Amino acid sequence: MTALRRALFGSFVVGLGVSITLSETALTLLTIFWLWRLRDPAIRASAQWPLWKPVLGFSAATLLSALLSPSVGSSLLASKGLLLVAALYVTADALPGAEEAQQFVSALVAVVAIAAVVGLLQAGLCPGNQPDYGWPRWLYHRCARARGFFSIYMTFAGVLTLVLLLGLPLLIHARRMTRWLLLPWLTALAGFAATYTRGAWLGFAAGVATLLPMTRRGRWLLVVGLVIAGLVVFAGSQTLRQRLLTMADPDDPTLRERIFMWRSGLTMWQEHPWLGVGPGGVKREYASYALPEAVKKRTGHVHNTPLQILVERGVLGLAAWLAIWAAFYARAIRLLRRLPSGAQLERALVVGSLAAITGFLIGGLSEYNFGDSEVVLVAWAIMALPYAVGRGSA
Repeated sequence: MTALRRALFGSFVVGLGVSITLSETALTLLTIFWLWRLRDPAIRASAQWPLWKPVLGFSAATLLSALLSPSVGSSLLASKGLLLVAALYVTADALPGAEEAQQFVSALVAVVAIAAVVGLLQAGLCPGNQPDYGWPRWLYHRCARARGFFSIYMTFAGVLTLVLLLGLPLLIHARRMTRWLLLPWLTALAGFAATYTRGAWLGFAAGVATLLPMTRRGRWLLVVGLVIAGLVVFAGSQTLRQRLLTMADPDDPTLRERIFMWRSGLTMWQEHPWLGVGPGGVKREYASYALPEAVKKRTGHVHNTPLQILVERGVLGLAAWLAIWAAFYARAIRLLRRLPSGAQLERALVVGSLAAITGFLIGGLSEYNFGDSEVVLVAWAIMALPYAVGRGSA
């Protein structure tokens, strides 16, 4: 049974970087296996339930919003994303200590590096900006921006943000153990740049900034690395330079369209302040609130995660959602302060999880990444690492 569990968890890790079908199938089987094991009183007594109170509160707010929405059936169906939180619990169950957590991070970096190679081929060999250039489909479908094995570049960028930030402290603090990770990490970084996703770049920069006060040993290495990366970007691709220089341009069409969406979203929320319009409500209702000057008259999300939560689940839902992250940061920072300075591996894992989740949350200010199954699965799994480290330390 242990071998089966390891095989399933390995399939889950591979799926996080290459296939949502594989990762969700493995997650389903791991969840069933985990629940079956909980029948044993000894296992149940030692089981970890990370963040169960805020997660339960957010789930209750979501279901209450769905049950009181005008479209109960479709809102309940749209609430199925709550099931993905199982990734937090099966990962915490599968990683009994820091060494296993380090193996998990290393495997995840290696998997996304393979996906990054595919993404670099897509962006490098793509003939132009057409949505499809024929066979092979994995290479030429939407190939203008690197998307790896995912359907769209924004999903790929979200996954890479999390994994790059998670692995970076290991490269700085635990170099002897993870020296081989440098090449796949740099490959993943190149693929990340080729997504041309500005919101994800901001998230990555915010995550790196989070590392600075926590990473005294590698602080100058981080700063020099960022300067070199910036010089390479400006000396290299014109597309990269243009994407960076237009990040705060009010005349940029994508930024302007996001502002229209945010204004429409706020109007929707003002009419349903406490519980929102129900999960999936933006997709159902947005056409009635779209501004006349907006190009997109229909959308499934408003390109901002907190605003999306507010619109669909109201103030109660947003408060419960924010409580999840507050509890995670409190737990991780408390553990980090308790760890001795010599515990480099343990500290690198906790700092990496903090940086990754920071990048995820900042990236969510211009994308609804909490509604992207591929991205949020990785986020839930990463949030289990401080609990794995804490259990191993105890």
